[in-house]
Amino acid sequence: MAQQGIEERIAARQERVHVLTGAICNNNCVFCMEEDRDTRYQVNSQTSDESLAMILERAASTEEICFTSGEPTTNPRLAYWVNMAKRAGVPRISVMTNARALSHRPSLHRLIAAGMNRFYVSIHGHEEPLHRSLVRTPGAFEQTVSGIENIAREKRRGIELHTSTVITKRNLPHLAEIYRFLRDLGVDQVVFNVMQANGRADTNFERIFPRYTEIASKARTFFEEQGKLEREVSAFLVDIPLCTTEGIPDFNRGYVESYTHYEPPNEVTRSLGLGEDRMTGEGKHRLVVVKREDLDNAERVKRAECAECSYEPSCEGVWKNYLSRYGWDEMVPVRAAPTASPA
Repeated sequence: MAQQGIEERIAARQERVHVLTGAICNNNCVFCMEEDRDTRYQVNSQTSDESLAMILERAASTEEICFTSGEPTTNPRLAYWVNMAKRAGVPRISVMTNARALSHRPSLHRLIAAGMNRFYVSIHGHEEPLHRSLVRTPGAFEQTVSGIENIAREKRRGIELHTSTVITKRNLPHLAEIYRFLRDLGVDQVVFNVMQANGRADTNFERIFPRYTEIASKARTFFEEQGKLEREVSAFLVDIPLCTTEGIPDFNRGYVESYTHYEPPNEVTRSLGLGEDRMTGEGKHRLVVVKREDLDNAERVKRAECAECSYEPSCEGVWKNYLSRYGWDEMVPVRAAPTASPA
C-alpha cells in the first residue's frame, strides 16, 4: 500500500492544544525562541486551574493536550493539570520536556499516574559535549538520557516516546549517530527540527544556523543510508521549505503539528491583530485564541515565484530572518509533479 504524499499528510494533520506552563527552564539553549524570558514570563505564567478548566471546556473534542513553554516539569501544578485533562476525557495528554526531572523515577510515575501518555523529549546530541554545547548546562545530558531511559521502561503501559533534536551547524554532521543512539534507547520517533529564526536562534544565527540546502543534503544522505538498514525509518525532518527537500521520502518530511494555544492579551497578540473575535473566557481569565499560523504568517513570507511551485498550497513559507541572511537562491520552485512516495 502506497504511503501518503506530503500534501495529504500535511492536510491530514490533527490540531493539538498547547497549554502554557511558564517561562522557567533549567536549560539555557543557544537557540531558544523565548529569549525575552521576563516578558514571556508575564504571558506564559498566567495559566491557572480556572483558566485551564475553561480551555478544556472549549477544546472538549481535541485529540491532544500538550503542556509546553519553558520547562513544564518545573511547574508544581503540572501533575494536577494533567489529571484535569484526563478527567475531561482528553485521549492523548503530552508534554514537551527536556526530561531532566524525569531522571527521578517517582516524578515520572506521578505524571503517568495523573494521565500523561506521550512525551516529547528535547535532546540535541548523541554525546555529552555536543548536547552540552547547545543547552549550555552541565549535567543536562546525563539527566535527559536517564529520563528517556525511564520513559522507555514505561512503554509497555502504552506510553509513547518521541524526541526533538534542533538542527544546528554543530549537530548536523551527526544525524545518523543521533538517530541510532535514540532508537537504541527506545525512542519511537526521532524528529529533526529545523530552527525557527527567532529569539536566540536569530541572535546567534551566524554561529549556529546551517543553510536549508546543506540540511537537506545531509538529510538525504542519512535517509538513503538508513533506508538500507530499515524498511521504514522512524525519523522526520520538519519545518524546512519543501522545495529544498526533494528526494527525501514524503513520509519523512513535513512541518510541525498544527496547534492552538491561549494567552492573555498582550503586545504580541495585538501586533498580530487578534482582537475581540479571538477572545474567550471572562474577567481575569479572558484569553486570546492564538493559532500557529497566526505566528507563522507574521514571520514567514513567500515570493511571487512560489505560486509556480507544485508545493505552494502546502508550503508554509520562509522565515524573514533567514531570508535577510541567505536570500531566496536556495528556494527554487518545483514545477514538475512532486516526487512520488515509495510504495
